[in-house]
Amino acid sequence: MTTQHGHSNSPASLNIVSPDLAHEDIHDRLLEHGYLIIEELAVELARRARSDLDPHIGDAPFGHDEFLGARTKRLGGVLKKSVAARDLVTHPTVLALAESTLLRFAANFQLNFSGVMHLEPGAEAQPLHRDGDLYPLSHLGMTTLMPTMWALSDFDAANGGTQVVPGSHLWADARQAEHDEIVNAEMPLGSVLIYLGGTIHGGGANNSNRDRTGLALQYSLGWLRQEENQYLAHPPEVAAEFSEELRRLIGYDYGGPYLGFFNGDDPHRLFEPGYDGPAMRSRPELDAAKAKLPLFDVKALVRKMKTVL
Repeated sequence: MTTQHGHSNSPASLNIVSPDLAHEDIHDRLLEHGYLIIEELAVELARRARSDLDPHIGDAPFGHDEFLGARTKRLGGVLKKSVAARDLVTHPTVLALAESTLLRFAANFQLNFSGVMHLEPGAEAQPLHRDGDLYPLSHLGMTTLMPTMWALSDFDAANGGTQVVPGSHLWADARQAEHDEIVNAEMPLGSVLIYLGGTIHGGGANNSNRDRTGLALQYSLGWLRQEENQYLAHPPEVAAEFSEELRRLIGYDYGGPYLGFFNGDDPHRLFEPGYDGPAMRSRPELDAAKAKLPLFDVKALVRKMKTVL
């Protein structure tokens, strides 16, 4: 991995859209560039989330290695610490984009990871990487993740705004980014950076005298193991406070037909003590979604990757 340092870029060089742009156009731009910024999508929610999380950030430890960052504080389990963060996780604009991006490859999607990344002055740039490298699947075969980074403070090149390499989701695995191919995600509080699991990126260097605070929320294919163990971070007694939509999103649901049932039934029955219907190992809408999916041919995917390489 190569560490790159933050640098300035003009707004014209960033793929920035307004919240009122049509969903189809936002989705097309995400798939074309591998990332985009929706500017000031949820300013008040971001302010509230920052206020909720600030006391916990103060107590959070710094990273212990180059990747985690010696001047970067990281905080997990954010959904039990902030009601506003729960609303950001289930923001309808983001969920609609996750649906159109990920349900090409799965019958359901889920929250993969949630965490604060708080860069204090002096934080060095994170090594560039692809989040999808968690899994032994090439990013050229399928999109496994749709990560997002909500700005809980203003992001700019000086304070460590996330570095992104536009178009790198289409690159061969071994190709490294040159300095002039990297842009910083500069965005005001309440904006959100959305990118693909195959897009090269990394936290920037904080060369300012200001903190940079982001809330990372990642979504993944329902049939993958989640990076953050949501059932330990948010066990049933904690998740009982969440909405049904959020509970299902963090994993109290099927990953697809016959994936993740509990006692032969919908795992969400944990929160439905009055249910007296039949036990179900799937739901009709998931059955229908799976029926529309192609049967992915691994050999064909390998051939596709070789043509790019």
